[in-house]
Amino acid sequence: MWTDSHCHIPNDASGDEIVARAVAAGVTRMVTIGTDRERSIGAIAVAGRHPGVSATVGLHPHEAAAGSDTIADLVDPAPQVVVGVGECGLDFFYEHSPRQAQRKAFAEQVQIAAERDLTLVIHTRDAWDETFDILTGEELPARWVLHCFSGGPGELRRCLDLGGYVSFSGIVTFKKADDVRAAAAACPLERMLIETDSPFLAPVPNRGKPNEPAWVALVGAAVAALRNESVETVAKATWDNATAAFRLLDLTPSTPTAGGGGTSVDQAER
Repeated sequence: MWTDSHCHIPNDASGDEIVARAVAAGVTRMVTIGTDRERSIGAIAVAGRHPGVSATVGLHPHEAAAGSDTIADLVDPAPQVVVGVGECGLDFFYEHSPRQAQRKAFAEQVQIAAERDLTLVIHTRDAWDETFDILTGEELPARWVLHCFSGGPGELRRCLDLGGYVSFSGIVTFKKADDVRAAAAACPLERMLIETDSPFLAPVPNRGKPNEPAWVALVGAAVAALRNESVETVAKATWDNATAAFRLLDLTPSTPTAGGGGTSVDQAER
């Protein structure tokens, strides 16, 4: 019984089939993530069709130049539909939006999450110090997640010291990700989440293919192996942590979910 705490499910028939495959694989809860206005609306629609799927509304740093006012009206939470704000944050690797626009949009979404009592979902790449500067300078929401963790034990400690959850993706299976594996081994089990970030970052042995939530168990198994813990231990802990982090319903694997289509997606990493 797994939760994929961060994925991007298309709002079409292919997305319905992705959800059906995940449920068949024991992934009965998914949080599908908004990255701009159109994708946030789509995430809400997918969550509205599937009882095991919840959504976030957000403006990714790549889209920050559009301004957080483009998604703010979508944030009002409906129970078990909109559970978070983001993904938002800083990406100084690609810099598809100017850095100052990224900082502004990030800070504003931190404020929105705090005001609406929603979970904040954070993306950071090549911007650790600047990310923590904003987090320490704003009133943080009660619950926040550093998604697709790509740092090492030092960055892990900074996140934990501020009270965040840390979400590990298929990166833990990549050959050159020793720092990420060290962080996953050191992370307290009660602060850990797992995710696919699908359709990106498919875990080994599926690397290079379009990722999907059905494969989150591969991430969980890799984390369990490097921690010398059972897969069942990691599955239960990350399930419980996702329940707390996003205030999700404790759905059982028998919860009915709709299905439908097939998918092909761009593998360029966000």
